[in-house]
Amino acid sequence: MTDQYANLHSHIFLGAAHERNERRTWSVIVLCGFMMVAEIAGGLLFGSIALIADGLHMSTHASALLLSALAYRYARRHADDDRFSFGTGKLGDLAGFTSAIVLAMIALLIGYEALTRFIWPVPISFNEAIPIAVLGLIVNVASVLLLGGGHEHFHGHEHDQQHDHEREAVHDDDRADKSDHHHTHHAAHRDNNLRAAVVHVLADAAVSILVIVGLTLGRLFGWVWMDPAAGLLGAIVIASWAYTLVRDTGAILLDMTPDRGMAERMRAVIETDGDRLTDLHLWRLGPGHLGVIVSVATRKERGPDYYQALLGRFHALSHVTVEVQRQ
Repeated sequence: MTDQYANLHSHIFLGAAHERNERRTWSVIVLCGFMMVAEIAGGLLFGSIALIADGLHMSTHASALLLSALAYRYARRHADDDRFSFGTGKLGDLAGFTSAIVLAMIALLIGYEALTRFIWPVPISFNEAIPIAVLGLIVNVASVLLLGGGHEHFHGHEHDQQHDHEREAVHDDDRADKSDHHHTHHAAHRDNNLRAAVVHVLADAAVSILVIVGLTLGRLFGWVWMDPAAGLLGAIVIASWAYTLVRDTGAILLDMTPDRGMAERMRAVIETDGDRLTDLHLWRLGPGHLGVIVSVATRKERGPDYYQALLGRFHALSHVTVEVQRQ
């Protein structure tokens, strides 16, 4: 016997701020695109290879941001397409995964370039390169401000780990159920598409800061090696961010259980009165939406409505399917 909440038949599992984040992403694309064209045009006009190189570098981030924006648009336009069994909520995670791969490739290219410059140093025009790096930093800071909320999206994983440790100390069922909504907030509501966009501009900003420091020290003390050293450090930082993003989005795309503690509490709630949970699937449908499928074996005259009511205390659930097996 199976059943579902009548009001949960909608399969639109987009994040609450989906359209707002889409608009913000397009705004940053316009800003980055303008700077990209200005730098390339200026480099061609004034014969500056440094300006051209920085413009081409910005084009890689503009392309990644375009991927995020198109993912937002496609997910929104096809949200009610019944060909998607559980909606288009995970399209942003797919875009985030792809962006993370691009970010990892950028890290490899920067690292390779830095290592080659250690071996074969090239002349550096400090007076020209430093203002370009400062300009790039200003653009990236403006991009982060336009996207908004980037800090929370990027650092959500660390908060999740802290909340997991706190949750383990909760023994009272009612307190655990109330804390579940609070502790799964970051994992369930995190928009990995926006997160990927933020990571791209943060990565570019981090590289700009390191380049400014390296170039400044190189100009003041003649430490030419500081420029490739700063690039290598930036590559390591970017690679670590890319790894974190790949790990988190990959887990969602593979339908990994987003919260083991929550799954165990569901088991405890259902099995409190002698029933037996024979199967449970908990996964993320989209930002702010979790789905669950449970199979319960019971000797009592209980229907799916009874177990759906038990699971109603888990506020992150947006789609619930219950199967009851008579013993």
